[in-house]
Amino acid sequence: MTFRAPFPCALGAFLLCALASAWRARIAVPQQTNQPTGPQEPSPSRGKDKASFKQLDPEGELQRALNDAGSDRAALVRNLEGFLKKYPDYPNRSGIYRALVEANLQLNDDARAADYAERMVAINPNDISILLLAIELLERHDNQAAFRRAVSYSTRILELVEHISSSERSARVSVEQWELQKKSDVANTHFLRGDLYFKLKDYGAARKDLETSYDISPTASAAQRLGETAELQKDLNTAIQDYARAFALAEGKSGNVSREEIRKKIGNAWRLVHGSEIGLGEYLLNTYDEVARPSVKKTGRNEGAREISDFTLRKSANGSAYPLKGMKGKVIVLNFWATWCGPCHALEPLFGHVAADFHDLTDALFLSVNCDEDETLVAPYLQKDKLATEVVFADGLDRLFSVYSYPTVIVIDREGKIAFRSIGFQPDGFERDLSAAVRNALEKASPHTDD
Repeated sequence: MTFRAPFPCALGAFLLCALASAWRARIAVPQQTNQPTGPQEPSPSRGKDKASFKQLDPEGELQRALNDAGSDRAALVRNLEGFLKKYPDYPNRSGIYRALVEANLQLNDDARAADYAERMVAINPNDISILLLAIELLERHDNQAAFRRAVSYSTRILELVEHISSSERSARVSVEQWELQKKSDVANTHFLRGDLYFKLKDYGAARKDLETSYDISPTASAAQRLGETAELQKDLNTAIQDYARAFALAEGKSGNVSREEIRKKIGNAWRLVHGSEIGLGEYLLNTYDEVARPSVKKTGRNEGAREISDFTLRKSANGSAYPLKGMKGKVIVLNFWATWCGPCHALEPLFGHVAADFHDLTDALFLSVNCDEDETLVAPYLQKDKLATEVVFADGLDRLFSVYSYPTVIVIDREGKIAFRSIGFQPDGFERDLSAAVRNALEKASPHTDD
């Protein structure tokens, strides 16, 4: 890929990479190789130096312009501009423009620097780093005409990025890495152009680009700008949704995104719509679950099951099927847990003690039911902490029994009904109460079935 630096730090990345060397090295001045072969004329007298001094060629004049400037950036700008006025078609104009950009930046003359950056674009219209530099400098102008030119350059970058072929990738980069980088570059470019449209107050065009960027690669920056766009369009409900996503994705400070600032923005929008901040906390938690949950999720299983005996679970050890149909008429004790749940870890040994007391009773089945959204976390956890009971994935059992917090321990009697429920870590009396509930359920006669 051509560029990898995140926006909007294009200028810093460009200067570090493209302008790191001294400006003298940026202007290639060929060494003079034509040495005189015949007899040399006597040196002219001091009074006639200017008139009789031999005319220098362009390379010689450029070298003299550089030498005369020394370390004086203002003198360098004057000398190079004078050279370009005399030699407007000099072949290595791009190198001179590059040196003028750097010198003018050091002189804090952003307008002049932008002018020369745009001249570089005219010579190198397919150089993304130069296009990014021109955009960054034009943004400093803070005027509509400059923003419009910057939009045209961002559109050019998008065309270049979208048409880059995988055949152009380095042999050291895998196809997967290349595709991920291209996806990121496309998202970044849409964000860049959307941000420029936002500054132009073209909120419709801005929203289109920002939504595309967010859909490709959800970021707090894109979500926050979308929220600001919606708020300026007086669509407060959409602004709340976008700000909530930005809040969920931000980590304290993410690039130019401040979670504290987003908190103020969403609080203000929420109060304007609802009159107070009541309900905002729950809304933010729900949004967090929507946008920030792990990428590896469980697929829907047992969706049509209405009774526990209709379920077929999976063993966490190897993924093999664990049908519960054959358990009908037995007492089933379920411990719902997750790897990230500290109280679950503390409760598990107590659950194991009770299970051990009923180990010899075939009518009592104890299962540890994992509810992690990212199931890849389970195997490494179980390698470190061996559970005393069979571990299965929930596969919808949590939905059937309305389990929303962990740990939750449930006793299912012989008829498939809940006989006992314990929520949270309550060590005092837990083993006693669970044992009593299991014994009571076992004492009930098995219902008559034809199975």
